Amino acid sequence: MATKGKDKNKPTSKKYTKYKIDGDKITRAKYCPRCGPGIFLMIDTSRNYCGRCHYTEFNKK
Repeated sequence: MATKGKDKNKPTSKKYTKYKIDGDKITRAKYCPRCGPGIFLMIDTSRNYCGRCHYTEFNKK
């Protein structure tokens, strides 16, 4: 019988970073217009990027 390997530590999803709470109001980060409201865009200094469909928005300077 094969031996069991060590448990791997998986990174957390960090979904709490995609939402902001201002008093009683909750706002979501920008989401992908192609994939829909469940998929958030990665926000970089020069662009917004979707890792699922590779949609990219470039930010103006």
